[in-house]
Amino acid sequence: MLELLGALAGETLSLSFKPSRQYRVWIVERPGTSLPPPALARLKQDCEAVVRACLGGESLDYGLFAEDGSAWDRSVITLVTRLSDNRAVAFNAMPQLAVTRAGGEDCVLHLGLVMVDPEERSGGLSWILYGLTCFALFLRQGMRPLWVSSVTQVPAVVGMVAETFSNVFPAQGGTPQSFTHKHLAHQIMRRHRHAFGVGKDAGYDPDRQVITNAYTGGSDNLKKTFAIAAKHRKVAYNAFCETELDYARGDDVLQIGSIDLAAGQRFLSRSVPRSALPQLAVQAAMVLAGAVLAPLIQWLDPTRRYNRLRPLP
Repeated sequence: MLELLGALAGETLSLSFKPSRQYRVWIVERPGTSLPPPALARLKQDCEAVVRACLGGESLDYGLFAEDGSAWDRSVITLVTRLSDNRAVAFNAMPQLAVTRAGGEDCVLHLGLVMVDPEERSGGLSWILYGLTCFALFLRQGMRPLWVSSVTQVPAVVGMVAETFSNVFPAQGGTPQSFTHKHLAHQIMRRHRHAFGVGKDAGYDPDRQVITNAYTGGSDNLKKTFAIAAKHRKVAYNAFCETELDYARGDDVLQIGSIDLAAGQRFLSRSVPRSALPQLAVQAAMVLAGAVLAPLIQWLDPTRRYNRLRPLP
């Protein structure tokens, strides 16, 4: 019994299910430390194949694809595989960025790199790649608010972040920049530029949370003009990007927000297809059960120290 409960309450998230008849989704947390070498090698190959399909054979050399490979130890990977031929067609890599908040250690989930094979861009995968992983991790930590960040110059993504998450600055109407926004953004720019391919020579405007000359740290192949960047259905987000960002120079906006209960409800009601809700409900119940049972598992394990209540000899 303890072994089963321990599997549900494991230290890292690993979740696999079929949201439709076309695709399988696999969410795996920190695969560099949680997967055996053969499985990790296959995951790397799948992600690299998606990148090549998206960039016409080109590759990236930052984040997951940096030479040292350390990003695999601190990221959450969402891989989408097409069931008909078992070929990887999309992935999202979300680094967990260590920060200090309220006097203690915390982390910000960076929305990270999203790649979708051009053949599958009309397949309705955005809810999986942008919201599902955040929702799963929100459940995983017992529905406590989880801070997220995003660095992009694409208006469609700026709008998606503003409409999906809570307390987003900038670009979410009515949300002013708080001390927490500014503090987290400062730490991300000071400690984690490598996670999103921004070089040391890039500038930063802390009041607008805009990174200037951002495409010099390994993400050069992702730079776009405003004309070709995907637009949002709401003109306000497109106008925001066109006004605030210099596309010729290569600017990005750094958005900070959170997933909380309200954001989770919006995700379920607006983004998740009705056909996927039964499968998602089962998986969500399993993840939430693990989060609730985790303290019990720790207490029942006599080999674990439990602060002052049970110091080890």
